[in-house]
Amino acid sequence: MLAVEGGPLGIRANLVAAGVIETDFLDTLRPDSRAYLTSFAAAQPLGRVAQPEEIAEVLCFLVSPRSSFVTGAVVAADGGFTAI
Repeated sequence: MLAVEGGPLGIRANLVAAGVIETDFLDTLRPDSRAYLTSFAAAQPLGRVAQPEEIAEVLCFLVSPRSSFVTGAVVAADGGFTAI
């Protein structure tokens, strides 16, 4: 809806659906919760958690002029989770 309303005003609206990201937050989780997230990520096609820089690259693309014709998109940066 935002992409439809914002488009004529030159406003683009996109979403990044990120998977598990290796951040300090993971260190605050209980060991069983962290183990669950790690095993969840390992079961994805790429078999690992994302590095923050990898998600940042997707975001940088979406805010750059290179994505000037992209709006209303959901970019899955989830290690392939949505592919299975």
